[in-house]
Amino acid sequence: MSNFFQPYLYEIIYTTILLVVLLIIRKIIVITVRKIGERSGTTEARAILIGRYVTVTLVLIAILVETYIWGVEPQQITLVFSSVFAVIGIGLFAIWSILSNITSGVIMFFSFPYKVGDKIKIHDKDAPIEAIIEDIRAFQLMLREDNGNLTTYPNNLIIQKAVTLIEKDALNDIDDSSIL
Repeated sequence: MSNFFQPYLYEIIYTTILLVVLLIIRKIIVITVRKIGERSGTTEARAILIGRYVTVTLVLIAILVETYIWGVEPQQITLVFSSVFAVIGIGLFAIWSILSNITSGVIMFFSFPYKVGDKIKIHDKDAPIEAIIEDIRAFQLMLREDNGNLTTYPNNLIIQKAVTLIEKDALNDIDDSSIL
């Protein structure tokens, strides 16, 4: 059995070191993101979502480093990545609005001044909205209007529009029976 692993001993050792280092880095980043989320008053679900984004990024970095560890030539890596990025680029062009909402969600995690429960007014010339923020998700805000209607508002639009804070933590002031 030892003869089976002997030719690849250094690759196995480097792979183990890489995985341990990336797991430590991931844990540090996830803890830091959660602390930032707690300090800024965001929900734990949003911190978990940002943690997932970090995990995906680290997995992609690990795959790239692993190919180098196991002896794949840089020209081969370049060929594969250029082909993959060409296909991904075409696909991403088709779904750019989804990506802009996800990117806006990440930006909002770190710098959005309004929290769940705040009553806000979105100054949109076509359809102004005055509502309470019920949830902030990866793609949209969930807003509860005064008449009880639930409105979803895309993240990429909320960071482009003027928003006014009407009341801090207005969600606690609402009677549960008024929400259907």
